[in-house]
Amino acid sequence: MPLDDREQQILAEIERQFYEEDPDLAHAVRNISGRGLNRWSSRLAIAGVVFGVVVLLATFRYNTFIALFGFLLIVISTTAVLRGYRRRDLDAGGVSDGPGRWNSWTAKFRNNGRFRPPS
Repeated sequence: MPLDDREQQILAEIERQFYEEDPDLAHAVRNISGRGLNRWSSRLAIAGVVFGVVVLLATFRYNTFIALFGFLLIVISTTAVLRGYRRRDLDAGGVSDGPGRWNSWTAKFRNNGRFRPPS
């Protein structure tokens, strides 16, 4: 939900005061980049998927519980990878309603209040 004019003015005033009171902190906050952390967590999640597949394939005939652990590791790691890609797309200026036609259609439905199926 976008901010109205009054809320944008209040936010701009708070931001202006923040820059006036502590310009060093404002500069540091402005230059923060989460790319290094995102890159590391993405690599860890991909490694989790690979390790989960190895555990699942190596143990599904011998120990069902360890194979179940491998499957759960695959699911959790895949979820982390997908969230990382979605977050990266949003940071690059993507649509905040989510990827895909379904989410854009539901957003239009919520905004218009009318039923219009996607074409």
